[in-house]
Amino acid sequence: MSDSNDSTIGNVIEKWPALPLAEWEETRATLHMWTQIVGKIRLALAPQSNHWWEVPLYVTARGLTTSSMPYGTRALQIDFDFIDHQLVVQASDGRRRALPLAPQSVADFYHQTMDALRALGIDVSIWTTPVEVEDRTPFEADTHHATYDAAYAWRFWQALLQADRVFKEFRSWFLGKVSPVHFFWGAFDLALTRFSGRSAPAHPGVPNVARYVMVEAYSHELSSCGWWPGGGIVDEPMFYSYAYPEPKGFREHPVAPATAYYSQDLGEFLLPYNSVRTALNPDQALLAFLQSTYEAAARSGNWDRETLERSPAGAEN
Repeated sequence: MSDSNDSTIGNVIEKWPALPLAEWEETRATLHMWTQIVGKIRLALAPQSNHWWEVPLYVTARGLTTSSMPYGTRALQIDFDFIDHQLVVQASDGRRRALPLAPQSVADFYHQTMDALRALGIDVSIWTTPVEVEDRTPFEADTHHATYDAAYAWRFWQALLQADRVFKEFRSWFLGKVSPVHFFWGAFDLALTRFSGRSAPAHPGVPNVARYVMVEAYSHELSSCGWWPGGGIVDEPMFYSYAYPEPKGFREHPVAPATAYYSQDLGEFLLPYNSVRTALNPDQALLAFLQSTYEAAARSGNWDRETLERSPAGAEN
């Protein structure tokens, strides 16, 4: 794997780009709502899967995608293209619509997206109230989120590309049940989850999310890692890792690299994205965090590691 942390020159691909939240907070908030609209379309069309795995978006070579969604005997796919800055809506019968990603309100984006679906002969309705956020303004009434900085949307996608790439490497070290690397539009984060194989106590719930959603998501004992671009309770881009239920001794377990720490407020291990992107070897720094925090969960929780792991020394690969 590449260990470069090159910076942008013109529009040359930037590996591990700088992403200071203060520079694109309004774009992040607007894009969050746009992804919720598209994600809720997927939620409405895709058959339910365990842990809500039918819900997320996925990182692509151009942005984010719903992947293929069934609609009768046809299929539908919606893509955020952060190279040409378009929302591409296409059906398996060859019909296609492309909408510009540009400064516009959430309300306008919602109406244009639904119009595009109707133009393709697709009739779908969604619950238009945002989830996992304090601002519950319905999409069709949200005119205050209306910012789109194309350069920072591109940087955000570049960061997703790098995290997705390293997460997939880490995923390959596990033989047990493990999620895809997926982008959850509710919390606006990239996530990967490993499971011990044992059931878990019913989740107590979190604010702004129906409890049944969390009960399904956390039905089995797990170790989860991910990346937030920042926003809300986290004021900078951050990698995270947590266990549910958290076993005794988890938070005291030593983890790497040196910039990683356990947040008492969040109940998770955190690693600042900036410390990864500026590391001599960003991939190695992130893999050390992912492996050591997983080991904190697996050792403290007495997981059957011999059965579940492909490479117990995977961090050395």
